[in-house]
Amino acid sequence: MTTIDPQFAADESREARRARLFTRINKADAWFQVLGLAWITPILRAAAGDNPRTQAKEIWRLLAVPVIAILAFLLLWGTLAPRVQTSLGAIPGPAEVWTEAVNLHEDAQAKAEKEEKHYERVEARNQRYIDRGEPEKVKDIPYTGSPSYYQQIWTSIKTVFFGFLIASAVAIPLGILAGLSATANAAINPLVQIFKPVSPLAWLPIVTMVVSAVYATNDGLFSKSFLVSAITVTLCSLWPTLINTALGVASIDKDLVSVSKVLKMNTWTKITKLVLPSALPLIFTGLRLSLGVGWMVLIAAEMLAQNPGLGKFVWDEFQNGSSQSLAKIIVAVLTIGIIGFLLDRVMYALQSLFTFSNNR
Repeated sequence: MTTIDPQFAADESREARRARLFTRINKADAWFQVLGLAWITPILRAAAGDNPRTQAKEIWRLLAVPVIAILAFLLLWGTLAPRVQTSLGAIPGPAEVWTEAVNLHEDAQAKAEKEEKHYERVEARNQRYIDRGEPEKVKDIPYTGSPSYYQQIWTSIKTVFFGFLIASAVAIPLGILAGLSATANAAINPLVQIFKPVSPLAWLPIVTMVVSAVYATNDGLFSKSFLVSAITVTLCSLWPTLINTALGVASIDKDLVSVSKVLKMNTWTKITKLVLPSALPLIFTGLRLSLGVGWMVLIAAEMLAQNPGLGKFVWDEFQNGSSQSLAKIIVAVLTIGIIGFLLDRVMYALQSLFTFSNNR
């Protein structure tokens, strides 16, 4: 009868637990990569005892170096900003910008409370008329106060996604058509080359006139300023998706195309079972590029269309000319950058879910 050494069994169990731990860390690493938190992985690996020296180098590269770079930027900003004098005073440093960010947050909270009280009063008013038996006097009185900073952010996000979804709905089918047919590609390619470089500032007057002519009322589901901004985003952001989709479809393995012919697949089955799965990595690359372009275009579009989002906020503060305006504009610039990064991470998360691509 064979006797198992208890120490050997304990070591085996310890190694098995350690292997399971590293498996979990490796699975979590995929999500850390998606969220832009790749520096967490070497910390977890070091805590689990995986070659501390190697993990320390990774922590230095992924966490310490970016933090040092940000601190150096803030130091340089804080040092040089007061030396630049403008018509509104010196360029605000990090401390002044942080103060204005806090003020915008407090102002947003105050406006939210004011809006809530308004609707409470409207509800109480309507209830009084109902109790008196006068339902015809019940009215839905909208809140007419100025939007808060958070509401302006939300307006910009809604606008860019509206334009981006329209652009995707147009670009992906056209890209598939151009990728499958050399004749369609020859027809679409000149239009892409002509319109792709056009600035949003050139599209805005045309879009404004068309929307004003077609959308005669401003009482519909969308305001004119929203539609002008969203359509401008659509016109400027559909090209990366169209080009990458066409490239992805055209680069499908010819053997797969031959198999589809042997199996006598109809067009719909060929697209859904063969074309889209093979082209998805490049399609998502195009979608990520399009969303980034759309977000950049949106700010200029909102400035000129006066859509109540971040672009209009920047323009209003520029026109306002108060001593706090520059700091508020810088807050908006940082907000735009952070949201742009988060939008890209969202698209990368979707790409990771639906494709096997490791491109970021």
